[in-house]
Amino acid sequence: MSLFVETRGAGPDLVLIHGWGLDGAVWGPVAERLAVRRRLWIVDLPGHGRSPPDAGGFTLEGAARAVAQAVPIGAAWLGWSLGALVAMTAALARAPMHLVLVGATPRFTRAPDWPHGVEPAVLEAFASDLARDPEATLQRFLALQTRGAEGARATLRALRAGALRRGVPHPQALRDGLAVLCASDLRARLADLAGPVAVIAGDRDTLVPAAASEALAAAVPHGRCTVIPGAGHVPFLSHPGSFVRALEDSLDG
Repeated sequence: MSLFVETRGAGPDLVLIHGWGLDGAVWGPVAERLAVRRRLWIVDLPGHGRSPPDAGGFTLEGAARAVAQAVPIGAAWLGWSLGALVAMTAALARAPMHLVLVGATPRFTRAPDWPHGVEPAVLEAFASDLARDPEATLQRFLALQTRGAEGARATLRALRAGALRRGVPHPQALRDGLAVLCASDLRARLADLAGPVAVIAGDRDTLVPAAASEALAAAVPHGRCTVIPGAGHVPFLSHPGSFVRALEDSLDG
């Protein structure tokens, strides 16, 4: 399938992959900063934004394959939230890649051996609400991503300004993507991520606790984690200066 990809800037290639229920527009102002030094490939995942849905439904493997077909070989990949799962899945299927993962976890839901996730009932409730009112459910999910962080109201306004600009994602893509968040668990495969992996987390992230991102970085052979004080799940909007410094340090290093 063919994805919508926006390109801008000049320099080494960097692929940007958004999270669940959004599209490439969410990168907004931070993309302007990054484009000064990088050639950006801003992707709309299948069924999101201007990309058509995958006929086989939204899966990590299908999304990773579609992105890989749409961007240059050898590019670094920046994945946020669901996009981080897509980026890790692509790296596990290809030659070693340079990954930058934001608000990232190998498993979103809590388990007896994984205390760093949300309760499964939280995502199950979103799935139930999604069937009744997709747009209202997406708005509540956006609020969850900024809750408890510094400047939460301003960050939520910025997040909403970039959200749904290209319309509500395809219903099947929303349902499938939420199912991916509920069910995915990449912990057993993290040791196979052979390339450099930089993880950027917010210390006030209530959706993906910083402890999850730190555990992810510790489990990969060449991982490191940067935790941004005061940030929630969207550090590239709430703390763009700290975010860009952490990103550039990773890519330049």
